[in-house]
Amino acid sequence: MASMTDEQLATALDKAIGVIDPLLDLLAERDPLRLKEHTFAEDPDPHGPIARVQHALAIALDVADWPGTQGWTQLSMNERADWWISRIGAINTIALAYPGVFGAWVKFLPIATPLGFANQAIVLVAIAREYGVTDRAWQTRLLASVLCGRDLPDEALPSAVSPVGPDSAPRHGRSPIRMLWHTGQILRKVDDEMGHRPQPRRPFSTLSWVPLIGAPSLYVGERLALCRAVKAGRTWIAEHPESIDVSPPQPAGSPGLLA
Repeated sequence: MASMTDEQLATALDKAIGVIDPLLDLLAERDPLRLKEHTFAEDPDPHGPIARVQHALAIALDVADWPGTQGWTQLSMNERADWWISRIGAINTIALAYPGVFGAWVKFLPIATPLGFANQAIVLVAIAREYGVTDRAWQTRLLASVLCGRDLPDEALPSAVSPVGPDSAPRHGRSPIRMLWHTGQILRKVDDEMGHRPQPRRPFSTLSWVPLIGAPSLYVGERLALCRAVKAGRTWIAEHPESIDVSPPQPAGSPGLLA
């Protein structure tokens, strides 16, 4: 199969980022029950059963260091990046290894490759945002380099991108697993490039076909592949400091970029 042109690859990746960015915003900023706000209360004193439930849920979010909570504000830049890997990356990898979460019919479809590519794309965009790489053109370059082994020239990038924000996120994809599925559907257009992404090592990919141990083997393999993609992404950002738009403030004494 012929390789995609730089323009075709850039357009497909840009469209995927146009979905990923606003959905990450939703996960980070949405607080319909005001639980995140509750974590900043200096002297929470819940009265009544509803208030006690709200307090318990807020504590759980704070312990998990969910974005927007008090616990999140105490994390360094690198720890925030690691949070997306250990939380969203883990959830998506479970969905990738156990495709039954999408419905029984998908077990018979070859979805591991596009979903694995989408999972790595989502996590790479998430950590890039934490390091200040918020421009979609640079995010597109990052994905192309790490996942496709391609260095995109300026002229290949879309001349204009659609604005992104929480309101632009498709309502049917406002969860990590649905974000994974929707992104995978978009990225099917780069099918001939997916083989370049960090892949599970041969023992894990082989064992994934064995009954009973297949799913756990695929999970471990994809998890290790995700770690390699993240390492490559961090290296790419360190080598392209011009891609960093805004340096998020760090707590005193926290490690520097990519430390």
